[in-house]
Amino acid sequence: MPPSSTKAWRTEGGDPSLVDVYRSVPVSDKHSAWRRAAAFFGPGYLVAVGYMDPGNWATSLAGGSRFGYTLLVVALVSNIMAIILQSLCARLAIGSGRDLARACRDAFPRAVGFVLWLMAEVAIIATDIAEVIGTATGLNLLFGIPLELGVVVTALDVFLILYLQKLGFRWVEAFVIALLAVIAACFMIQIGLADPNWGELIRGFAPTTEILTNPEMLYLALGILGATVMPHNLYLHSAIVQTRAYGESPFEKREALKFATIDSTVALMFALLVNAAILILAAATFHTTGQIEIAGIGEAHALLAPMLGAAVAPTLFAVALLCSGINSTVTATLAGQIVMEGFLRIRVAPWLRRLITRLIAILPAALVTIWYGESGTAHLLILSQVVLSLQLSFAVVPLVMFTADRTKMGEMVAPVWLIMVSGLIAIVIAGLNMKLLWDFAIRG
Repeated sequence: MPPSSTKAWRTEGGDPSLVDVYRSVPVSDKHSAWRRAAAFFGPGYLVAVGYMDPGNWATSLAGGSRFGYTLLVVALVSNIMAIILQSLCARLAIGSGRDLARACRDAFPRAVGFVLWLMAEVAIIATDIAEVIGTATGLNLLFGIPLELGVVVTALDVFLILYLQKLGFRWVEAFVIALLAVIAACFMIQIGLADPNWGELIRGFAPTTEILTNPEMLYLALGILGATVMPHNLYLHSAIVQTRAYGESPFEKREALKFATIDSTVALMFALLVNAAILILAAATFHTTGQIEIAGIGEAHALLAPMLGAAVAPTLFAVALLCSGINSTVTATLAGQIVMEGFLRIRVAPWLRRLITRLIAILPAALVTIWYGESGTAHLLILSQVVLSLQLSFAVVPLVMFTADRTKMGEMVAPVWLIMVSGLIAIVIAGLNMKLLWDFAIRG
């Protein structure tokens, strides 16, 4: 059992999530500060995967092709929100010895914890749907495997994840970082081929009230928000930070928090570049040529070669998509395991947990793929990201509450300015979601 900073929690006891890798990465106080900082390099990049998963592709391609560079500001603001919230996750983990799921179980009555668990599971299933469709689409574009078959094949990735976990958590991180590098390289080349209007691109990072007044733009903006600040990432980060064997003294905890925050911040800034690159590619390639109704990833892939004048562009696009889908399966598997173990104290074999989640995600993805084809999967991808946005408050509000509570966090409690900023983020997220639901109700 990890040590608790106080006795202020409703319940105590139990093993940490991901117990097999808990405190498995050594952090030696005999090494230099640089060596100790390097020991914390990795978890942030597992979190960053969520910023360039297939759900991001759908919302960013739709937003860029329809509204040009306008929604770049949403990607930027979402990224800033994510940096702050992920720093709170590290603070909760290091200060209380709990991941977010376990903290909810130890702080709230059982009924409340059960509802929060259901919301977390819905978010993970929505994430998994995006990964199923994205990976299947990548297989189809690269190897010609039919979407229906590709959806089923994606369930087999569980064996890859099990193998990586068996090798050790550092191997999981290395695998993820390698694929992220491939994704980034593919997009940088495509951006060079697209030659965007840099003046309009820079103006796209400036806020505009149209995002709030245009229901269609708000829908895509919330999709980008949901695809960026993902609920499962909050549970994930608060657990995988604890794979580091930092000490228990106040100095060691504060140093661990500093290094973990630097790791996640640098990783998320890298993710912003890739996330923005997807939208920029769509704006520079499709919006500027009047192709504002890009129905899906497959259609974008087909149009890249004639519009960019380079045969390699569609291949780079497909390779990046497949890497994105595979990467996302790793982090979603870990998040699912953390949520189940943290909330329910149920320890299920990773292959079984993954298979159950995959089957739940595969069913709607397969039905939509078979019934509606590629255009249907495109709409399901965007809808899944909006669902994530709607679920976000159920993770953000408890996170802010816990890290602001000195009785739970002790001396690792968040400073007042951070509490105020994170509280504002929670209010903004809840308000935007209420606005979206209101728009849906008005439109009938």
